[in-house]
Amino acid sequence: MQAKLTVKNQLTLPKAVVSQFPGIERFDVLVEGDSIRLRPFRRSRADEVREHLHNLGITEQDLKDAIVWARAQE
Repeated sequence: MQAKLTVKNQLTLPKAVVSQFPGIERFDVLVEGDSIRLRPFRRSRADEVREHLHNLGITEQDLKDAIVWARAQE
């Protein structure tokens, strides 16, 4: 299989390759000697937790207040 480099310096990956990574829209690009290596980019769990807290409406100040409260319980 081959990937084509466009005039805009973009690579077009074969469908057979991309179909093996369902749900992945981004890839980490690594240079190893004279090779280019692509790895599926997965968000960190920390990003997922931050997004979940945001969706719940929990702010950074709420977290600080919770820490102060928890430490006072000791």
